[in-house]
Amino acid sequence: MTENGQSIQKYWNAFLLHPERNNNLNGKVFEYILATLCVREGILPIYMSAKVAFVPNVIYDLMFYTNERGPICWSVKTSLRERYKQADLEAIALKYVHRKALSYLITLEENEARSVKAKIKSGDVIGLDDVIVATSEDFNQLIFELKEFEFSEPPTVKVIESNQIITEEKVKNIK
Repeated sequence: MTENGQSIQKYWNAFLLHPERNNNLNGKVFEYILATLCVREGILPIYMSAKVAFVPNVIYDLMFYTNERGPICWSVKTSLRERYKQADLEAIALKYVHRKALSYLITLEENEARSVKAKIKSGDVIGLDDVIVATSEDFNQLIFELKEFEFSEPPTVKVIESNQIITEEKVKNIK
């Protein structure tokens, strides 16, 4: 197991000793473990529980913004079951607005990840770029690749732009 994988596994195992776990808390703790790792690796800024302009009704687990690709999304799931479908739909919605965006599903479940990887390869899952087990060498490779990008805050979006604007004041001045 890689250094990042060992770190993730260490903190996850410590959390598993907590007596009051539930699915919501499990997911939040996993998100914070991954965010902490990103801070350690200098992958900043991180947007947690993020909303993206023009992508309604979606709250992304972890988001980053790069000058090269725009948004990069991590959908974080401790286990997948059928929830990979939600991550795929969210990725499709993101890419509909931000064509060069990247979307990754990060999980702890190796068997489920293999199954979704096969669906990505066959074209049954079209929005996700990859599904990655957080304790694997693939995750280390993802961190390495992300560090090649230039991270920044996203630009402010002007909803409407034009060099010909007719305003009430301009109309009054014509009279």
